[in-house]
Amino acid sequence: MVSDRSLEVLRVIVQDYVASREPVGSKSIVERHAFGVSAATIRNDMALLEEEELIAAPHTSSGRIPTDKGYRVFVDHLADIRPLTTAQRHAIETFLGRSADLDEVLARSVRLLAQLTHQVALVQYPSLSGARVRHIELVPLTERRVLSVLITDSGHIEQRVVDLPHPVDEQVLADLRARYNSVLGGLSMSEATPLLTDASAFGPEPLHDVIALLSAALVQQVAANRQEKLVMAGAANLVRREEDFTGSIYPVLEAIEEQVALLRLFGEMASDQHGVAVSIGRENASFGLGETSVLASGYTASGQELARLGLLGPTRMDYSNNMAAVRAVARYLSRLLGEN
Repeated sequence: MVSDRSLEVLRVIVQDYVASREPVGSKSIVERHAFGVSAATIRNDMALLEEEELIAAPHTSSGRIPTDKGYRVFVDHLADIRPLTTAQRHAIETFLGRSADLDEVLARSVRLLAQLTHQVALVQYPSLSGARVRHIELVPLTERRVLSVLITDSGHIEQRVVDLPHPVDEQVLADLRARYNSVLGGLSMSEATPLLTDASAFGPEPLHDVIALLSAALVQQVAANRQEKLVMAGAANLVRREEDFTGSIYPVLEAIEEQVALLRLFGEMASDQHGVAVSIGRENASFGLGETSVLASGYTASGQELARLGLLGPTRMDYSNNMAAVRAVARYLSRLLGEN
């Protein structure tokens, strides 16, 4: 059983090691932190932490560094997450507030998160299969060419240009648009797709050839982004931290590029009381990421979680600050999508 003081010793070992990358000894703990006990007492606490495999000695007669298990205990016992500074919050609002559509919002989100944390930032695209139809627009380009626009409740926009078999006037197109919205509005993508095969649901028989082409375009728009994917920024941050990895960082870079493992990991991570999920070191070994930590938080629209935003870096990271940044950017992203 680890005592409260031993947990406090673990906390300062993690913080000092993250800050300096130097093993932490009992003497430096006594000198830098107000424990009110002798170095010998701190050494006893450290011995207990070592028995529990929460810290380890990288070299003989050296100080101690946290293990993966130690980082896990540290994160689990965080009483609170250090709030972002006013400047950091202002940067989030300013940088993301300029975004116009979902693609730009997500790209800006990961660039900002990478800048705030100096880690690799990741955001998962919301899958259209779980989204609902907010609006369908049919925009006449010429008498025989129409722009089909599908807008989902997650703010995603898909467009297709449709060449029609014969001219269609704007009033007919307006009637078709109204019918598509009446039938499909509010439905999920999986509910909307089978309805698009019935031309009679959207207009009279003389227009079935036009409807068939418009519906085929909408089916393509629905299917376009069903596959899950990630947007990433800050890979150079990982290269700059290469000394924090015992082996080559190339397997980590390959896993990031492939995305499949990260998407699977995102799906398995459970959020804590702070709304942030943290997976550390060997907990990620089966995903080829055994020397990394991954932090993630869900972002939402209309009260429904769409997907996850997070970051990846070496296990030696500032967990408190990084968790605060992930949570803050995810919350602002949710607010932004909720307003659109």
